[in-house]
Amino acid sequence: VQLVESGGGTVQAGGSVRLSCGVSGYSSQDYCIGWFRQTPGREREAVAAIDTDDRATYYADSVKGRFTISRDNAKNTAYLQMDSLQPEDTAMYYCAITRSAPAVYGGSWHFPEQREYNYWGQGTQVTLS
Repeated sequence: VQLVESGGGTVQAGGSVRLSCGVSGYSSQDYCIGWFRQTPGREREAVAAIDTDDRATYYADSVKGRFTISRDNAKNTAYLQMDSLQPEDTAMYYCAITRSAPAVYGGSWHFPEQREYNYWGQGTQVTLS
């Protein structure tokens, strides 16, 4: 299984960028996809996630209303559209997949924990100038 991120680069504050995550070598499309980010000296954090059928999505509070996750199962590709970028969005961005599915309880969707993601890409750097 291989995940390859692309689309990172240097962006001005207030700008936009779209990250892509290509998935290959997986036997089905039945997986949840997550985007994570990490900066030096800090723990990796979840940014967004989407379930197999695009029924449910998750966003970290810090990116709600600015980032949009999507997937194209026909292309085995996931995307992270990042708008209104801010300096604190500077990070290495990773995509990952898991067979674990999100579940509803307490009236809300709960997505898999980061530790449940089995396969990871190498990351793509997004830097705000």
